[in-house]
Amino acid sequence: MISATEVILRLTVSAVLGSLIGIERERLSWAAGLRTHMLVSVGSTLIMLVSAYGFANILQSDKVVLDPSRMAAQVVSGIGFLGAGSILLRGEIIRGLTTAASLWTVAAIGLAVGGGMYVAAVAGTFIVLLILAGMKPLERRFFADKQKRGVKFLVLADSFNMSHLPTLLGRSAACVSKFVVKRDQDERYDEVFIVFSRLSEREFQKVMQTFMQLEGVKSFDHTEV
Repeated sequence: MISATEVILRLTVSAVLGSLIGIERERLSWAAGLRTHMLVSVGSTLIMLVSAYGFANILQSDKVVLDPSRMAAQVVSGIGFLGAGSILLRGEIIRGLTTAASLWTVAAIGLAVGGGMYVAAVAGTFIVLLILAGMKPLERRFFADKQKRGVKFLVLADSFNMSHLPTLLGRSAACVSKFVVKRDQDERYDEVFIVFSRLSEREFQKVMQTFMQLEGVKSFDHTEV
């Protein structure tokens, strides 16, 4: 039977590793941030501990046969509900896939810690952090023509919202990474700010032309983000 000290150690290590990935997601203001990733990691570790050691007294009987990995295996499929909750789908716009993948990976890290595989868990955590944060400079270098670009315009109040994007932009709507609407000071106009990622210069020019031709647009501007 595993000692109480080892149980506490594994849960603590799991919480720390989950927090490292959670901080990276929290920094980008995702709903599944620090606390969510920590809870997923610790919960997975607990399930692994119960699965591996919780039935030790029962398994001592020659008449009982149990698969100790059965409970742990359910974590892999069970984490799907959190992953689905972190994905935003509106028309052709899909966001949150990376966060859903990070939650699934954190669950795997928690299982590794619960199984006592500290090296695999720590190595996995830092590889995930490298993927989430360290790949951005490479993306900027090799996809320089598809960096973030923003458009800002004033439009008549309540005449434009996110649901209009798929109809207006078609496939380009899938490149929207940020959408903000704020009411102007005079209450007659809405200030709309939209950020596009991985959109080529040619595609961005078409997007700007589309917005400039919208009825009710008072002013228009674009910027590098």
